Amino acid sequence: MRRTKLIATLGPATDAPGVLDSLVAAGLDVARLNSSHGSRDDLARRLAALRDAAARADRHVAVMLDLGGAKLRVGEIAPGTVLEAGARFELVAADGAAGASGDATRAAVSYEGLPADVVTGDRILIDDGRVELRVIETAPGRVATEVTSGGPLASRKGVNVPGVRLGLDAITGRDLETLAWGLDAGVDLVAQSFVRSADDVIRLREAMGERAVPIVAKIEKHEALGELADIVEAADAVMVARGDLGVELSPEEVPVAQRRIIAACRSAGRPVIVATQMLESMTEATRPTRAEASDVANAIFDAVDAVMLSGETAIGRHPVLVLQTMDRIVRTAEAAALEHPESPRPGASDDISRAVSRAVCDLASGLDLAAIVTATQSGATARAVAAHRPTVPVVAATPDAAVARRLTLVWGVVPVVVGAYDSIDEMIVAAAAAARDAGVARKGDLVAVTGGVAVHVAGSTNLIQVHRV
Repeated sequence: MRRTKLIATLGPATDAPGVLDSLVAAGLDVARLNSSHGSRDDLARRLAALRDAAARADRHVAVMLDLGGAKLRVGEIAPGTVLEAGARFELVAADGAAGASGDATRAAVSYEGLPADVVTGDRILIDDGRVELRVIETAPGRVATEVTSGGPLASRKGVNVPGVRLGLDAITGRDLETLAWGLDAGVDLVAQSFVRSADDVIRLREAMGERAVPIVAKIEKHEALGELADIVEAADAVMVARGDLGVELSPEEVPVAQRRIIAACRSAGRPVIVATQMLESMTEATRPTRAEASDVANAIFDAVDAVMLSGETAIGRHPVLVLQTMDRIVRTAEAAALEHPESPRPGASDDISRAVSRAVCDLASGLDLAAIVTATQSGATARAVAAHRPTVPVVAATPDAAVARRLTLVWGVVPVVVGAYDSIDEMIVAAAAAARDAGVARKGDLVAVTGGVAVHVAGSTNLIQVHRV
């Protein structure tokens, strides 16, 4: 079985009849709804269609709502606009990038505070760095620049200011509106864009109130790297969002930052996702480049929890083929990695649940176990066991379907919904049956069951029992 989870972004390319069913059949684990593109009606329609496809396949597939965050963008630009190197170009600060249509001399930008945040000599990048500007003058309401690297400029393209801390609030009013809609709609995970500090994550969790779902903190700002340990601690999972991160940093720094983020998450036992341009050429082509295949494989060798497709499935010509290709690359890389198991484990802790989770993985190495089965209320036990990257599958037996869907993000976890149990004996029987139902254990196989003596208390894992199915 494949341990690393596959995330695909839904979009116009997945709206055609039968595509979602094919994606689920191809092994989709988490579907991403990108709130930066499409209307609220589009998001609702895709969410409902995904739920229907997962139900038809009798599979748990999570839905991750990606909040747009405080993304700077230029406003409307006249079609065919091209900026020439050496030309003067002005950015006019306007809330929401409102204003007259831009051209080769000026454009609106969606942040009124930009003139106060930048100084002469600062670099401004547009459209993922395809256009580069240098600040030559600032005045109230505008920033004058020289075009140092020209090119086509289209409406609503993103703007980055590397090395400058902007005075933007990480959580926008639109984010809060989208969050409220998503919680009402029953999304399973929320991805938070442009996180700069742990406080950003804490504030978003407070905004959820009693309806909190796991938060995936997207690392894509240079400031976040200086606050990495605290962000990892505050978040439920982390995404290496290499799109904007690759503009904020120089290209040679991105792979180093990626490995640093992965290592921090592995040490803390947090699920980690690698995203952006993993199979970018397959937006049009039917085969990935060798470099793309190596990029995906190297993420697997680093034992990430999940890899994510963005435009490749949202707007690409071959959304199902690209997911199938990703699946093959992942499975091949995992087979090679299992020949040399390894991996740094989460650090020492006085937490009993984590210690028991580590012990059950050691037990799996010494016995011929078919699986480790975690009886879990909240999913914490399954995540703790999976963090040690055991050599056998981790079956998460939970009475909560929402918990089962959230665990589809976690490396090596096979979630199974079981009936309620009221005693340790009932818990063990239910857990063993879950391993059989998941297809990872057969009659007569040994499984290690871990859970809590206090059977209805989340986070109380303190029991291991070897059980013959």
